[in-house]
Amino acid sequence: MSSTKLCRCPWLDTSKDDYVAYHDDEWGVPVYDDQTLFEFITLESAQAGLSWYTILKKRDGYRRAFFNFDVEKVAQMNEQDVERLMLDESIIRNRLKIAATINNAKRFIEVQQEFGSFSHYQWQFVGGKPLVNELDKLSDYPAITEASTAFAKDLKKRGFKFLGPTTVYAHMQACGMVNDHSNDCFRKQEIIEKY
Repeated sequence: MSSTKLCRCPWLDTSKDDYVAYHDDEWGVPVYDDQTLFEFITLESAQAGLSWYTILKKRDGYRRAFFNFDVEKVAQMNEQDVERLMLDESIIRNRLKIAATINNAKRFIEVQQEFGSFSHYQWQFVGGKPLVNELDKLSDYPAITEASTAFAKDLKKRGFKFLGPTTVYAHMQACGMVNDHSNDCFRKQEIIEKY
C-alpha cells in the first residue's frame, strides 16, 4: 500500500509513518478486549492537554511503566511507584496523571465486577454497536457528543479521573465506538464491512 495513493482522514499527518500505521491499523477499529480498552483509556487520560502524537510516541514507555496495561497490577501500584514514574522520561511525568492511572485501574476493576467486563459497560453508551458519522472535512469532526458527555459523566460519578467529554470522545473514536473516518478515507468502508 502506498501512502500517496490512498485517501485518508484530513486530520492525519501522513509524513509520520508511525501515525499513518496507527490510523490504518487501529484507529476506529471496534475494541472489545478489556486489556486493550484499559490501555486506550490510560493513553487518552495521559493525552489530556497534549497532542495525540506525543502520546503515541510514548506508548511503549507506558506499556513498560504500567505492566503492559495489566489492570490488576496497575491497581496495586502505590505512592513509591508514583515517585519512581515521576523520574521515567519514557512517559508523561505528571504526578496527577500517573496517580489517575492507578486510580482509574481500581475503578476499572469495579466496573468489571459490576458489568462482567468493562467492554460491556462501555459499549452500552452507543447501543452496543459502532455509530457511523458522515464527515467530509476537518470542521465536520465533533469534539464532544451527547454519548461522550453521558459516558464521561458516568465515569466521573464512578470516580475516574482525567476523562472529560472531549477525552472520552477521543477514546470512543480510537476504540471504534464511533467510526469517524472521513467519507473519502479508505478505512471507513473497510471497518463497516468487517464489523
